[in-house]
Amino acid sequence: MVPTDFHPPISHPLYYIRKGLYDKISLYSRELGGRLLDFGCGAKPYQSLFTKATEYIGVDYEGEGHDHKNEFVDIFYDGINLPFEDASFDSVFSSEVFEHLFLLPQNLNEIDRVLKPGGKLLLTVPFAWEEHEVPVDYARYTRFALADLLTQKGFEIIAVEKSGHYVQALHQLFIVYLQNEWMYRVALLSRLSIFHKLVRQALIPSLNILFRLTEPFWPRSDSFYLNTVVLAYKKI
Repeated sequence: MVPTDFHPPISHPLYYIRKGLYDKISLYSRELGGRLLDFGCGAKPYQSLFTKATEYIGVDYEGEGHDHKNEFVDIFYDGINLPFEDASFDSVFSSEVFEHLFLLPQNLNEIDRVLKPGGKLLLTVPFAWEEHEVPVDYARYTRFALADLLTQKGFEIIAVEKSGHYVQALHQLFIVYLQNEWMYRVALLSRLSIFHKLVRQALIPSLNILFRLTEPFWPRSDSFYLNTVVLAYKKI
C-alpha cells in the first residue's frame, strides 16, 4: 500500500503535488523491473507500484535535514559511494532526491556504476517548491539540466514530462503558504488551536475543491510547473 500521505484525498494540503507525482510514477513504474534500487528511499512510499521488481532495495543517507525514524531504509551509504557491486541492479528509481545532493555528478557516477547496461532509471525532482529538509536543499533542475547531466554519464533519455501546470503550481504553493506560514503565525497571535483545525480541515479542502472545479477554465501553460519526471536507460 502507498501511504495515504503520498496518494492523498483532495482535502490534503499537498494534494496536487502528491497526486501528480503518484500518477507519473505509476505510469512509468511498469518500465522498471528486476533487481531495483530505490535511491534515497525514505519510507519507500511508491514500492507497491513497481510490480515488475523481483527485489526492491532502499538506500539512503543518514544526515542532517531528514529524520529517518519510522522509515524503511535497507542500507545507509556515506553520501557518495554506494555499497554495491558493479552492474548489480536492473533498474534505479529516485524521487525528490537529486535536489539534496551537493555532489550530484559523483552520485550519478555511482548510479551508473551499479546499474547494468540497458538498465533503466526513473527519477523525479521538484521545480517550483519551497526550501525543504533545510539545510540540505541545494538546487532546482530544469529538464534541460537533467538531460545534459544524464547524457554526460552515458544515459539515453526515453521520456521527460512535467507534472502540474502554471496555475496549478501557483495554487499548490498558495496552499503550502497558508499551512506553513500564514496559519502558523495567525495561530500564534490568536492563541487559538482551533484556528489550525479550521484552516486544515475546512479552508484548505474548500480551496482545493474550488480549484478542481475551476481548473478546466484556466488557460494552460507549462512554463511554470511542480515537478520534472525523467525516464532514461543506460547505453549498452
